[in-house]
Amino acid sequence: MTTLHRFDLDRLPAMPWKNGGGRTREIACWPPGTGLDHFGWRCSVASIESDGPFSAFPGVDRQILLLAGDGVQLQGEGLDHRLDVPLQPFAFAGEAVLGCTRLGGASTDFNVMARRGRFRAKVTVHAQAARLAGSPHGLLLAVAGTWRTGAAAPLAPGQGLWWADAAGPVEVVPEEGADARLIAVRLLPD
Repeated sequence: MTTLHRFDLDRLPAMPWKNGGGRTREIACWPPGTGLDHFGWRCSVASIESDGPFSAFPGVDRQILLLAGDGVQLQGEGLDHRLDVPLQPFAFAGEAVLGCTRLGGASTDFNVMARRGRFRAKVTVHAQAARLAGSPHGLLLAVAGTWRTGAAAPLAPGQGLWWADAAGPVEVVPEEGADARLIAVRLLPD
């Protein structure tokens, strides 16, 4: 039987960044308690409150999606990306030295990090019912509308589920009449 860990973004503690430029709400880090230097995968939501550098994570593949706000411009050697369209995943290498410039006020983004050689992340955004391929590790986050997974109570915006070493939910269905959006992350052995 799959053990599902339910979360509500509003109830997760917001940890300030070392550089003072924002805050992060860690949703899940696998294995638990490994910290930022040894995790296999990590999912979080961050508020970017001022311009500044992105933290480097050598050996980690990253994906970021804008959730709210005006977005940011990410710039570094060989990379110049405007992250201003909500829910469009952008992938980049964690060792990239990047600067981040806000395109207006504060922005909120969803982040997935997968340690190369251990995990790879597949991130999709759904607006309608879908049958998701199972994965031993994964996460669902309702962004808009209420979603049923068949495995737990419905997920309202800002709520989600994560699992590890199990199959996880495979069907997601939005309640009718909603402008629904759901982020699905499949974390697969690399």
